[in-house]
Amino acid sequence: MAIDLTGKTALITGASRGIGEAAARILAGYGANVVLAARSANDIERIAAEIGDKALAVTCDVARYSDVDNAVKKAAEHFGSLDILVNNAGMIDPIARIEDSDPEAWDLVVDINLKGVYHGLRAAIPAMKKQGGGVIINISSGAAIAALEGWSHYCATKAAVLSLTKLAYRESMADNIRVVGLSPGTVATDMQKSIKDSGINPVSQLNWESHISAEWVGEAIAWLATDAGRAHDGGDFSLKTEEARRAVGLIA
Repeated sequence: MAIDLTGKTALITGASRGIGEAAARILAGYGANVVLAARSANDIERIAAEIGDKALAVTCDVARYSDVDNAVKKAAEHFGSLDILVNNAGMIDPIARIEDSDPEAWDLVVDINLKGVYHGLRAAIPAMKKQGGGVIINISSGAAIAALEGWSHYCATKAAVLSLTKLAYRESMADNIRVVGLSPGTVATDMQKSIKDSGINPVSQLNWESHISAEWVGEAIAWLATDAGRAHDGGDFSLKTEEARRAVGLIA
């Protein structure tokens, strides 16, 4: 299926590297305007400059609602609309068993992984409702339904995001706002390097070659943003199966 996002505007959080950067480049390649949001201004400004006139960098800490609300408003002001929101920003460090965890660090993961998604939903839904619709893609994880040693913060927040996805879709579907989760499996990003270094739980033992590329996830995001992804609204689309990868066009 040929993907055409011409005239659409996408806001991607955590866009300074990994999945977020790949998504921004791929969505722009399919014709979308892209707003790159992240705390690291230098990185998103560099990536936006490389993409060109269709890209805008907005410094944003998703743990602060005012930052996310500002990014949503800047997207609409600069490009005329906000059609796609990708709630991608997330972290897993520091990995530790509950008894060894740092409460402040654990709280920060909640602020980014969970509250960051809520902030995106809260800021984007009214804007999308006003313009007649939109698509919100929350980056999920198999950790949402698994218990992985050392990942109490990550598993708990991803489970909460899955619940938020279902609830936001139920509240917004009548306003033509789609909300869908994307569970990509393990991805070759800096997060996997941290997991490998931790040596905790079976995921840390995986070979690097077993992880998919961030570009594959970016392609799945672009696909979900089209009508082809509607069947998965209100739930999680898992990229771990051959059927899913074939649907996106990643394999023949």
